[in-house]
Amino acid sequence: MSRFEFVHDHRDAFEVKRLCEVLQVNRSSYYKWLSGRQTRQRADERLATRIREVHAASGGA
Repeated sequence: MSRFEFVHDHRDAFEVKRLCEVLQVNRSSYYKWLSGRQTRQRADERLATRIREVHAASGGA
């Protein structure tokens, strides 16, 4: 688990600012990581939708 993942997993219990201080990571780096993660998730969702469409159009093959 990366430090960014740790911050993300515990951001509801503690402030992101404090978590970043304790783990010695820049908040801006965390938010950049988060942005990239969200971009990948959206791309994965679009790909999964396209795969389902192709699968349905091929008769389930």
